[in-house]
Amino acid sequence: MFSKLLIANRGEIACRIIRTARRLGIRTVAVYSDADGYALHVMLADEAVRIGPANAAESYLAIDRVIEAARAVGADAIHPGYGFLSENADFAEAVEAAGIAFVGPPPEAIRAMGLKDAAKALMEQSGVPVVPGYHGDHQDPEFLAAQAAEIGYPVLIKARAGGGGKGMRRVERREDFASALESAQREAQASFGDGGVLIEKYLNRPRHIEVQIFGDRHGNIVHLFERDCSLQRRHQKVIEEAPAPGMTAEVRRAMGDAAVRAAHAIGYVGAGTVEFIADVTNGLWPDHFYFMEMNTRLQVEHPVTEAVTGLDLVEWQLRVAAGEPLPKKQGEISIDGWSFEARIYAEDPTRGFLPATGRLAHLSFPDSNTRIDSGVQQGDSITPFYDPLIAKLIVHAGTRSAALARLKAALKEVQIGGTVTNLDFLIRLTDEQDFRAGRPDTGLIDRTVERLVAPSDPDDEALALAAIVSTGVLQPMTSSDPWASLGYWQIWGDAHRTVSIDHANGRAAVTLASRGRDQFAVRAGTSTLPVLVLERFENGARLEVAGQRRTLRFLQQGEMLTLFLDGRNLVFHLPDALSGGHGGEIADDELVAPMPGLVKMVRVAAGETVAKGQPLVVMEAMKMELTLSASRQGTVASVHVAEGTQVSEGTVLVSLSEEAAQ
Repeated sequence: MFSKLLIANRGEIACRIIRTARRLGIRTVAVYSDADGYALHVMLADEAVRIGPANAAESYLAIDRVIEAARAVGADAIHPGYGFLSENADFAEAVEAAGIAFVGPPPEAIRAMGLKDAAKALMEQSGVPVVPGYHGDHQDPEFLAAQAAEIGYPVLIKARAGGGGKGMRRVERREDFASALESAQREAQASFGDGGVLIEKYLNRPRHIEVQIFGDRHGNIVHLFERDCSLQRRHQKVIEEAPAPGMTAEVRRAMGDAAVRAAHAIGYVGAGTVEFIADVTNGLWPDHFYFMEMNTRLQVEHPVTEAVTGLDLVEWQLRVAAGEPLPKKQGEISIDGWSFEARIYAEDPTRGFLPATGRLAHLSFPDSNTRIDSGVQQGDSITPFYDPLIAKLIVHAGTRSAALARLKAALKEVQIGGTVTNLDFLIRLTDEQDFRAGRPDTGLIDRTVERLVAPSDPDDEALALAAIVSTGVLQPMTSSDPWASLGYWQIWGDAHRTVSIDHANGRAAVTLASRGRDQFAVRAGTSTLPVLVLERFENGARLEVAGQRRTLRFLQQGEMLTLFLDGRNLVFHLPDALSGGHGGEIADDELVAPMPGLVKMVRVAAGETVAKGQPLVVMEAMKMELTLSASRQGTVASVHVAEGTQVSEGTVLVSLSEEAAQ
């Protein structure tokens, strides 16, 4: 076994690898960029080496710097994690050339599966079914458009290198193909250094089912059953489960055999995932699934497989890389129970799941019946440089229904303050009828997204508590406080106060009246609620509201107030907290950056006439390409940025002349 392992990654996967390595007695070395100097993976590792600036291309993607770091500390193995260099054959070759063990498959296997077009051709030769489409090298836009027309719309444009939804576009009409192709190629080039794409038929009701496989250097290959990863937004998974609902022994055997056959075809070693897409229009059948791609690395969702098999896949990776045979034979691996994983992101579902940034001023996870894989801790910041994943929450139970109930309960215990998240979206998703019934498909979120992300009006109790917090009366009192003997209400000068509370659907006026020390009557909406303060503590209080005991936690940052109440993370804005104005609205004549990022393309110039919905600027942020369009018809008055400009959230990019707004 190895003595010192360098982890060429960051975040939750680096922390995950460190845990297993420590259990096996292996010293660990973290690498970090300037943005990650105090990151959790750096704190957990035995040693840490700086490898460059925040830009991933100059740090986590810089092969020479990673190799140099490994040599400097005397590491005898490198684990690539997932993402970054994990599926880079040149990196695997460089590691081996340096005399260091690579915890992953041989470079030849990575290369064989790295280009999806070549991989599909190889799979066809090996008898593995593939989706109808064009998988060749000809990348002329007109030729690809002709191929799409021949395949028949809708089609899916996919980057032939890499994965994770980058460089992927669904196209419904011939008229949209050219712009979608251009965007997909540009995003693929930025993400993987290869702008090549393939075109596939888009299946009407597909399920994404993948099979975990493992191979060793002695010719043994096994599968560890399947995972269903059909719940996706922006072609990226948000909830995964194992096993797949509705899976029969016949289909499981067919998929497992196909996955093992695919691995044997390339002499696979280590952990890998063979991804299939199944057409479930008429149910799940052994002759209705198709090879999509093979990920030659550990998957983000590997914990659900660990939960139902009882195996540590990182330990298997390390043992195989050290030359040991697989710890178990196929007949010794079985499924026990059911597991779900939910990915908690800093993102705004109400704005198209736009990635968000911010400091995690408050962070709390459930401490029982759940596994939390995270690379951040309270006080850390989500930056625009990397993926905005906050944590993965994993649950396991004896049955699917029990595991799903446990997932929902655990999500409701999570508290995050300081950035917008997808928590409420995930909780609502657990209640979606088709998902609960075991009928997921990749279009489920798209079909129900309006219901899943629609902001709901806060109830009267939540508004009342937000108003009380905003006044400061729940801040802990001390004997040294000169106002303590007078009571908070003496500061106001009278016994009544009206507070404005902004929420997702508008503004509410809440009136508070004193009924004695620590007793209030709060009128919110149609209710007048008696509130008694029982106990104050840092960022929280125990209260009695209309006769019901409540434990309230809260976080106030300027005009932003987050309440953690009854399994909800409720965000309000307090216009009186700063200037008393509503603020924050952007006029129709300004196109602003929705988040920090890099301007990739400016499509207009001053003086041009534009139509409503016309793309004006293309930005790149958090590994995602954003196309920003005109909110109305008009004339471009001025362009404030150029290609290559780094902008912050709220930066004005393009201005339209006011007279054109009519």
